[in-house]
Amino acid sequence: MSIDETALSNGDLYTIVTNKSAKGRKGCLLAMVKGTKASEVIDVLKKIPYEDRCLVEEVSLDMAGSMNKIVTQSFPKASRVIDRFHVQKLCYDAVQDFRIKYRWKAIAKEAQDMQQAKEKGVKYSPETYSNGDTEKQLLIRSRYSLFKSPYNWSDSQKIRMKILFEKYPDIKIAYDLAQDLKRIYSHTKDKTLAYTKLAHWYNDIEEFGDVRFRTVSNSIYSHYQGILNYFDNRTTNASAESFNAKIKAFRATLRGVREIPFFLFRLANIYA
Repeated sequence: MSIDETALSNGDLYTIVTNKSAKGRKGCLLAMVKGTKASEVIDVLKKIPYEDRCLVEEVSLDMAGSMNKIVTQSFPKASRVIDRFHVQKLCYDAVQDFRIKYRWKAIAKEAQDMQQAKEKGVKYSPETYSNGDTEKQLLIRSRYSLFKSPYNWSDSQKIRMKILFEKYPDIKIAYDLAQDLKRIYSHTKDKTLAYTKLAHWYNDIEEFGDVRFRTVSNSIYSHYQGILNYFDNRTTNASAESFNAKIKAFRATLRGVREIPFFLFRLANIYA
């Protein structure tokens, strides 16, 4: 099974539980409960007979405490698997935080330099790097490259990233840490080996000493068992994200949701 949340209209969140084996077709939707409050979702799921709920072997979820509580109490014999992409996103967010911090400094510096040039009555001309980027442009245009692996960079991106890493070495360290975590997920099949590699990764973060990555490592450490369970069957929450995309597409086809009960009725007829 997979459990996730999605918004239908006006930001109202619904908790959705889906069956992976149905592969997004008829029978994939087990439950769709308004809100994300654990106790309310649990009350709905407990309407399913206990014997049936005990048949669930594995549930993929994110790191939200409410989701963990729902799965623990609703599917008592299921292994909980923390979605790898939610874990990796924490690292990527930390990397982007470095870039954004320097970007705001570059914007402030450019505004200050423009004001000084205006006061002196001279034309403002910003300094540029060898690829033609100003400092502000370098930090803006490198955003998507920091999400990608180096072998997926274009030639111009390789040049830009080389300049960025030379100018901001701490961004390079943060980027390498995020890529190291990605490689652990991609290249490791044995659960015990994954545990060892994660321990080395924690040591690298401690050596780096950045508060952002320490927060990431602490969050991962508190969910390490669910994270390591990924290496049993390499299960992700991709099916839940795919189902959320189907709901959004269905909503767009209907030009929005005007009557939520009827919308849920139609979803149930098609997918439940």
